[in-house]
Amino acid sequence: MMHDSLFVFDIETVPDIDVLPQLTGETAPDPATGREMLEKYHLDITNGRNGFARQPFHKVVAISFLRATIQRDGNLETYEIEELRSGGDLTSEEKDLVNGFFAYCGKLYPRLVSFNGRGFDLPVLKYRAMKHGVSARWLHQATNKWENYTSRYAPNWHCDLAEVLSDYGASARTKMNEVCAALDLPGKTGVDGSKVSDMFDNGEIDGIRRYCETDVLNTYLLYLRYVLHTGLSDHDGYNHAINLTVAWLEERAGDIPAYQEFLDAWRVSSGGSFNVL
Repeated sequence: MMHDSLFVFDIETVPDIDVLPQLTGETAPDPATGREMLEKYHLDITNGRNGFARQPFHKVVAISFLRATIQRDGNLETYEIEELRSGGDLTSEEKDLVNGFFAYCGKLYPRLVSFNGRGFDLPVLKYRAMKHGVSARWLHQATNKWENYTSRYAPNWHCDLAEVLSDYGASARTKMNEVCAALDLPGKTGVDGSKVSDMFDNGEIDGIRRYCETDVLNTYLLYLRYVLHTGLSDHDGYNHAINLTVAWLEERAGDIPAYQEFLDAWRVSSGGSFNVL
């Protein structure tokens, strides 16, 4: 299948403490204590190795994405941003966010691009979709064994950069911020994932959404560098996509401080040159 668009996505979550009564038989007196209780549960079942909540126990609070058209010249591709935003609005319920994600992608049939999306983001979204009774038939359809969204080795359908950059676990898996640092890309600016729960408790949903959108931008920039390396794009196509991205951000940076902060960090990390010569 020749996809017409990229869909670069990322989610932000908080631990779902509502599960505690059924999971542990206990009720949390407040969110902070509930998160500690859920962490203790996971530490207990992993003999103290890992307190991070597993995928079913996350509540989605933001889904951000970048949609770009795929432009082809023979076997080469380049890309142009059409939109970068977060789903729903500041008052959207989780069910609406999850349903919006699956409904939107079900209309587009895009090439999915993520960083650890196969390991975390999509499993979380699938669990939450099942919780809320959200259907996503398009995700599970397959024309054959290899060419479909659920195949691990089909980066034309879902390119999980954490997977492909580690050769599917043959080499060490790295964090996105580490790869960005190695490639002179901006990486995380202002906020990191450890702050999301506190931001959610304080009602800072817009801040979470903007942080998530900059993670999507980093993922997109990594993808552009990856397709240049693999030969799916060339230097002209790469620089064209980068120049369009810079112009897109500059046009909106006056209204969205997070975009200006991202641009400033990118100028510093790249030494003032966004292009690869």
